[in-house]
Amino acid sequence: MVKINKQTQANKKWQEKHKERAKYLSDRSRARTFIRKFANKEDLDEFIDLIDERKDNLD
Repeated sequence: MVKINKQTQANKKWQEKHKERAKYLSDRSRARTFIRKFANKEDLDEFIDLIDERKDNLD
């Protein structure tokens, strides 16, 4: 039988209860990792354009 520790159980319970927030945090983390580790100059230029457009839409 596999034993799951209490912290893992608590994390899973929180994620199930807060699905939207958990998805948001996961997506944000993946985006940051991609930018820091894998993005090339063209990717970064595209992201800058997308960010500027998003900022304008929020105002």
